Amino acid sequence: MFDRDGSEIAAEGLRRIAEFYRIEAEIRSIGPGQQLSARQPRTAPLIIGFGEWRQNQRLRISAKSRLGEKLTYIHRQWDGLQTFLHDGRVEIVSNAVENLIRPIALTRKNALFAGHDEGGRAWGRIASLIATAKVNDVEPFAYLKATLEAIAAGHPASRIDDPAPLELRAVKLKARCPPAPAYRFSAISFIFPQG
Repeated sequence: MFDRDGSEIAAEGLRRIAEFYRIEAEIRSIGPGQQLSARQPRTAPLIIGFGEWRQNQRLRISAKSRLGEKLTYIHRQWDGLQTFLHDGRVEIVSNAVENLIRPIALTRKNALFAGHDEGGRAWGRIASLIATAKVNDVEPFAYLKATLEAIAAGHPASRIDDPAPLELRAVKLKARCPPAPAYRFSAISFIFPQG
């Protein structure tokens, strides 16, 4: 916006937003609780100031102009923007999360072409489990093995979410089961109906 029009309002908005990112870069390497503690005195007042500034600019600028449309978009997303101020695990931007879930979504989409509806759903479930394990730094084969062993040992279907990757330690799983070559995932082919 600023590059096209040379708008001083846009330049000021970008300067304010850059300050949020500067603070986030400084605190990125610390834990979520510490990030939250650092954001409250440093970033929260800047967000409040940016919100007030944004409201004042919306009153001055036509909502139909390009800059007005951008300010309206920020206004609509305002609650979501502030989420990172209340939860130290949340990043100021969602790029990392979007990059992590992209393979999961693509794999599920590809499962639509499995040849059979139930087979596609089963593959989508397995692919989601594998991708979720990877995202959480859990070795996928070890996680699937532990999950299938729990089911075979009578783990209640109503509590199937209990052994989620976040609750299992990758170190323990790796110690119980060495990393498997890619072809070992075919060991769960019984899930897919044949024919």
